[in-house]
This record gives sequence, C-alpha cells and structure tokens, in this order.
Amino acid sequence: MSEPKLKPLGEDDFDILIDLVRRIWLPHYTPLVGIGTVEQILAGRLTHDNLRRYIGADDRGMELLWRDGVAIGYCSYAVHGDEMKLEQLYLLPQHQGQGLGRMMMEHVESRARGFGSSAIFLQVNKSNAQAIGVYEKSGFTLREAVVIDIGNGFVMDDYILEKPV
Repeated sequence: MSEPKLKPLGEDDFDILIDLVRRIWLPHYTPLVGIGTVEQILAGRLTHDNLRRYIGADDRGMELLWRDGVAIGYCSYAVHGDEMKLEQLYLLPQHQGQGLGRMMMEHVESRARGFGSSAIFLQVNKSNAQAIGVYEKSGFTLREAVVIDIGNGFVMDDYILEKPV
C-alpha cells in the first residue's frame, strides 16, 4: 500500500470527486438530515462551475487524497477575512481511523498559517456527533449555533466551531 498523497483538484478530477462525494455523503448524511437536504446541498456544491473556482485560486483550495491510484478522501478550504473556513474534510469510511483525517487537518492548518489566518472555522451539523467529537479532539471549540436556509424549504441546523492557528 502506497503512502497517501494530497493533490490539488484538476478539471480531469471533477467526475472522480463527484462520485467520491456522493459515496461519502449519501450513506452518512441521509439518516441525519434526509435525502432531500443532502441532494439540495450536493446540487449546489457539485457543479463544474463551482469546482472550477478552486483551480488556480489564490484564496481557496480543494485537494483529493489519493492512495494506490484511488481517491479516498478530499478537503476544501477558503480564506474569509483574517480566518480560513474549512469547508469540507471527508474520507471514505473504510479509511477512517488511520490518521488520514488528521493528516488532512494538519495540511489545512498549514495552509491557514500560510495565508496569515488567525483561526480556522467550520460548520458541522448539530446531529453529527462523530464529526463534532473529531473536531473537538483537534482543538475546535463552539463559536455559535446557526440555522441557515438553503432554499426549497431546506435548512442547515449547524454549529460553527473554531480553532486558533
């Protein structure tokens, strides 16, 4: 088994990423928020136009985690003022618990320091106890609770967590 490696998203990776996201999100989030909410969120995130915003950008990044020629996870982040938002950090379930999430988190923290960010923040669904626990172990604390209307009658009921870098 080869060492895992993060590589910036390229246009040739769009369909690979879309397949990976759906394989992670559908089984994980459908029980938490329902298929309608999951599909609403993914419809907005998984467009080629949206993904192109990450390619060659100065203020954001999206990277796929590869092992043995297969994409097994991904992360994305963007600068927001003097902070960085961790937009997404996901691994296929069979690759969790191997330190790969921590590796990606350390990468995002390094990127945040490189951008001169004072902190990293993220949104996590209030019902996602597993992710909340992982983030808390990584040093994130609660900033606030939010309910965000994402259209078509769907909302995201989330916590905003933060961590100084």
